Amino acid sequence: MRKLNFISGNEVRLLHCGSDYFVSLLQEILQARTEIYLETYIFSDDAISLQVQGALIAAAARGVQVRIIIDWVGTGEQRSQQLLREFALAGVACRCFNPWFKRGLSRTHRKIAVFDRRVALVGGLNIIDDLISDDGSGLVLAFPRWDFAVSVKGGLLSSIHLEVEAQWLRLGKLNLISRVQLIRDLRQELRIGSNQPMQAALVVRDNLRNRSTIQRAYLQALGMARKRAILANPYFAPGRKLRNALISAASRGVDVTLLIGVGQFKLQDAVTHSFYPKLLLHGVKIIEYRRTQLHAKVAVIDDEWATVGSSNFDGLSLFVNQEANIVIRDQDFARNLTVHLEQGIADGVAVAAEDYANHPWYRRFWYGTAYLLYRGLMRIATLGSYT
Repeated sequence: MRKLNFISGNEVRLLHCGSDYFVSLLQEILQARTEIYLETYIFSDDAISLQVQGALIAAAARGVQVRIIIDWVGTGEQRSQQLLREFALAGVACRCFNPWFKRGLSRTHRKIAVFDRRVALVGGLNIIDDLISDDGSGLVLAFPRWDFAVSVKGGLLSSIHLEVEAQWLRLGKLNLISRVQLIRDLRQELRIGSNQPMQAALVVRDNLRNRSTIQRAYLQALGMARKRAILANPYFAPGRKLRNALISAASRGVDVTLLIGVGQFKLQDAVTHSFYPKLLLHGVKIIEYRRTQLHAKVAVIDDEWATVGSSNFDGLSLFVNQEANIVIRDQDFARNLTVHLEQGIADGVAVAAEDYANHPWYRRFWYGTAYLLYRGLMRIATLGSYT
């Protein structure tokens, strides 16, 4: 497997939940002087989202070039059209990703913002109030949605900027020659830095040049794990390779803990539960997080490898959608994220093998049926890549 292209000389700061993220986002929008790129899956119409929208419009009014990418499914047809109209009237350039599935099933699930080529925000947070459920129900949450992002400055910034700029260009009118040149530019941008701290890599997934990059990053890290691995994700339905990598690590003595979000989608929960017996049998610890919606897509391995991003552990994120993660090799950063993960574990409920065995037969039958249904749909959606 190809190694990640780590770039040195970075300042990567962890942002926890909307209380950190939106303060940073609004501050960077206010300070921007020349250029803003913002790519998001959901751009809602709640109070915090309208505040972000107003700040972007104000930035354009003072002469900043503002370019926004929203996803048609995540944002919704009605809200997407509203944003396109309102941004256009205010001099903000906005493009919608794959409306009406004209370019297949793929969605942009990435959450990236870049300001003046000076700082970038990358992670799992959409433009939506983190006290409001992100499934369209409008449900008010008891506690803020549990999620993370990072603020990035330094050597990796040029790669992040090039990636979001390329996405913007791809959504415009590019001829074949220009698209080929764009791919070449992206490949040339990937480079290996020196051994100076802090090292970080941008890992993206798409359906052309990076079809399995994010999964490969996890497989490499788990394959090299020696002591401990904590992985948090809202949805757990990966393919066999990633499931086997977790089992293999646990079998050779690595303390493997999965912190999984549950309670939002019944079918997703059933699919997730179908994997529990084998994972538990081989020593993988499973913690269900129920305090609020868990939306984090993060991991720490051996207190030196960490990742924060948008990619779920499911068929859509790993095999269909466009995603973006940052991988960081830095002990201080890993320790900081571990503190949050340990709090998440403390707030969760451990799953025991005997608890699962005591489930009635019809519930276990439902888990298996849900998995078979999910696997069938994912094999169609991924043209057989999901196994």
